[in-house]
Amino acid sequence: MTAPETGRGIGTEYVGSTAPLALPGDSFRILHVSTGNVCRSPITERLTRHALADRLGDPLAGGLIVESAGTWGHEGAPMEANAEQVLADFGADASGFVGRELLDDHVIRADLVLTATRDHRAQVISMGHSAGLRTFTLKEFTRLVQAIDPTTLPDPLEGGVVGRARALVRAAAALRGWLLAPSVEADEVYDPYGAPLPFFQAVGGEINEALDPVVAALTGKPTPSARA
Repeated sequence: MTAPETGRGIGTEYVGSTAPLALPGDSFRILHVSTGNVCRSPITERLTRHALADRLGDPLAGGLIVESAGTWGHEGAPMEANAEQVLADFGADASGFVGRELLDDHVIRADLVLTATRDHRAQVISMGHSAGLRTFTLKEFTRLVQAIDPTTLPDPLEGGVVGRARALVRAAAALRGWLLAPSVEADEVYDPYGAPLPFFQAVGGEINEALDPVVAALTGKPTPSARA
């Protein structure tokens, strides 16, 4: 089992359950990117962690690392209060979050980068580091994942969640040129910064809906309520 890792500022954690969900020392790093790293990407980071824990249980195994940063990140800033409330509405943990600015090292280490908008995606790709094949907007990745036959992905109980996650990213990248967005706005999660709580809640709902098929594909497990 890999040891927990603490990322600077955001309390990075592994998520998983029993062996062989991850091989010793193996990991898959998911990076969520927005502008200020105080609204959209913190919500997405913590909802991802929450959904993974619901499916995989033990937060100290599995090898999946979830973190976030902002292209104009408010380094050291707390999450917006309305973003914290959105997470509370979903039963997700907002504690210990500290904003950070997106750095080259974050992109270099990421196995999958999910951005709030196409502009964020372009900014990540422009940083280089061969990021193009592993950087998507969140909603773009959701659309691509839903077109992938899950039976073509490695069984997480045999090859591990990390191996399945890597195969999922490769499959999504291969589909990108064939499965286009139905509209310009379809791949965007709009910024709620400075907006009232109901707008934050609407954005949180969009993010949660987009994450559900992604986490199901990563783990090979559907939403817990769907299994009941």
